[in-house]
Amino acid sequence: MQKIVPFLWFDTEARKAAQFYESVFPHTKIRTSTTLEDTPSGTVENITLDIMGYEVQMMSAGPIFKINPSISFSVNLKTKEEAKALWDQLSIDGKVLMEFNAYPWSEGYGWCDDQFGVSWQIMTLGDVPITQSITPALMFTQEFAGNAEPAMEFYTEVFKNSKIDGVFRYTAEQAPDKEGTIAHANFVLEGQQFMALDSAQRHAFKFNEAVSLVVYCEDQAEIDYLWEKLSAVPESEQCGWLKDRFGVSWQIVPREMDMMMQTTDKEALARVTQAFLQMKKFDIAKLRSAFEGT
Repeated sequence: MQKIVPFLWFDTEARKAAQFYESVFPHTKIRTSTTLEDTPSGTVENITLDIMGYEVQMMSAGPIFKINPSISFSVNLKTKEEAKALWDQLSIDGKVLMEFNAYPWSEGYGWCDDQFGVSWQIMTLGDVPITQSITPALMFTQEFAGNAEPAMEFYTEVFKNSKIDGVFRYTAEQAPDKEGTIAHANFVLEGQQFMALDSAQRHAFKFNEAVSLVVYCEDQAEIDYLWEKLSAVPESEQCGWLKDRFGVSWQIVPREMDMMMQTTDKEALARVTQAFLQMKKFDIAKLRSAFEGT
């Protein structure tokens, strides 16, 4: 079961985006959908999407945050033909960041923002075994440029079953990026693959809450531990959300909350919704009490 799950915040387009992804990605389906009432954003819809065996969550909750390429998603495919077919669909009405072409690292690669603003890196792996279909890629820009390596070191200390590998660094000829900073690196958290890179280019974007990482916790002790380690911006703490010192947003959530959110008991769902809306760090005992009406 996936421990860390990307979470995408949309204005109103979560369902439309989920249906689009369901139509263009192979082996992809909407797994769950939950409507929450009386939130600060009004009525919101949460959707869980299984994309090629990789879980992604999506929410329509108003125009508060806007998705950008600071966290993109590398899609790993075996053949150039598969990659090109997917690229052709994802790039429709989107923005091309790198044209689909042959590059030193892949015979077929392209980077685009789709029509919903979500950023995808389409990668042909050929004979390289695919161990994870989709890999989140964190790009450290603006004041965070140059922090990819300390961020990876920090995350791999905080999370279990973690490591850094496949590090490639900028050279002196690649200004404005500082020599020795991360051009590309792979790292593993809780057995899941991630990528990181620095970019000192003049980007108009950096990390924000529009793309966050949900961490499912087994008990209150794990919630407390991760909250203490990760939270660095007190004003960003709300409803299980926090922001770390590198600007990345996380949601620290009890695993059993999934069951609560999928209940068909509308009164129980309303009670637990109102309970978690009052919280910063989640309190499992209080969530259970609200859910059970005790």
